[in-house]
Amino acid sequence: MRRVPIQKALTDQRPVYKSHVKRFWKHATYDEKNEVINSIVKQHDEKKQIVVKEALVREVLDFPDDADTPTRFTERMVKGCMLRMGYDGALNNAYYLKSKFRKPYKFIVHSVLVALSHCKGGYDTMRDYRMNMVTTLVLNKKYNFSHIVFHYMVENITSKSRTWIYPRFVEMLIDHAYSDIERDVNNDLLVLSHMSNDSLKQLARYHPNHPEPKKVAEFFGFIKDANYIDPDLVNHQNWRNEER
Repeated sequence: MRRVPIQKALTDQRPVYKSHVKRFWKHATYDEKNEVINSIVKQHDEKKQIVVKEALVREVLDFPDDADTPTRFTERMVKGCMLRMGYDGALNNAYYLKSKFRKPYKFIVHSVLVALSHCKGGYDTMRDYRMNMVTTLVLNKKYNFSHIVFHYMVENITSKSRTWIYPRFVEMLIDHAYSDIERDVNNDLLVLSHMSNDSLKQLARYHPNHPEPKKVAEFFGFIKDANYIDPDLVNHQNWRNEER
């Protein structure tokens, strides 16, 4: 996992403050014409504006993408990649179960679900864009992580019931804009589950309801080879190179 291109977004463990996240989402509005999110933060008892664009998400979270990078891959390629990863469940379901993958692919799925999902909980099933993210990491493909995160931030603002999605990312954006913002470590910390070696060790333990799948999957792609090249840069149909 050390060489994945989105390591900062996966592993950043900075303190997150409840008042920062709450205020951001409470006052957030979306300017559709200019495609920006506007909100406020409180600094030295003054309200300060914070403006978030997709490009800022890209910069702060250090995503290796751009505006023209794909946001969706073909179903054929994604399913093919899942098969090579040894997925031991039904491929035609709307979601894939984390428990049906073998290690280390289970670790990758878990990392994406915990760190990059816009949903609260639901860390046992992988749907839609999360399948594309896992495929991206395994096949060393380009993918517009920035657009996906920004899209769901906007959707959260325009929905009828807002939630505190992406609390780590919101804190990272606030820290970037106002590095000297007040931080109450004793009374304002938001407790989050971070990706760590301990969480991976816990995931590796045997669970009677989720035994390790019997299907054997060999290492392949970027997981095996740091020099692995995307097998289909243009059409996104193939999930393997001829030689590996």
